Amino acid sequence: MPVSFPDLLTLLRIVLSPLFLVMFLSADATTKQLSLVVFLIAALTDWYDGWVARRYGYFSRWGKFLDPLADKILAASALFAFVLLNLVDGWMVWVIVFRDILITALRSYAEYKGKPVITSLSAKTKTFGLYISLYYILLLHVASFVPSISARYQNEIHQLLHPQVLFGMMLVVTIATTWTGFVYLIENRKTLRELFEPRNVL
Repeated sequence: MPVSFPDLLTLLRIVLSPLFLVMFLSADATTKQLSLVVFLIAALTDWYDGWVARRYGYFSRWGKFLDPLADKILAASALFAFVLLNLVDGWMVWVIVFRDILITALRSYAEYKGKPVITSLSAKTKTFGLYISLYYILLLHVASFVPSISARYQNEIHQLLHPQVLFGMMLVVTIATTWTGFVYLIENRKTLRELFEPRNVL
């Protein structure tokens, strides 16, 4: 079965995620700066594959499963990089990743069974807030490795990346992520019950 162009873009996003992680964790300033470019390209594939799919009608079960998974892999790669650099508390990242894996698995299984589920506005808002936080940390951290920027704005960058600032920001994201997970389960409880309740075979 041929793979559509949007699905290829989704696969590219998955491939770029570990590449970004390795580059972002590099001690080399240039490599770290290039990691931001890799992340932006990966993020753009998310927008572009969706646009192409809607524009030309390229929809598939494989794509419906793979696209949200690729998004979660990209976000998780950035979050775990932040943990390894002691920018973010690990327990917050594990809560966010666990919630996203659980909800993505349930949604994919439901769509596979032909039972579409509701994605609430609050969940979309949560995702938007998460990526704002990711870009905030990414841009400032990479900026601190650009000599022309760090020499002039070192104190400002240090204040913006202060542990208390990052803790507060990620705490809000973690709470929102947990809350929207519960909302998702409640709003789709009927569909989920139908998916997992045992059926009597006569």
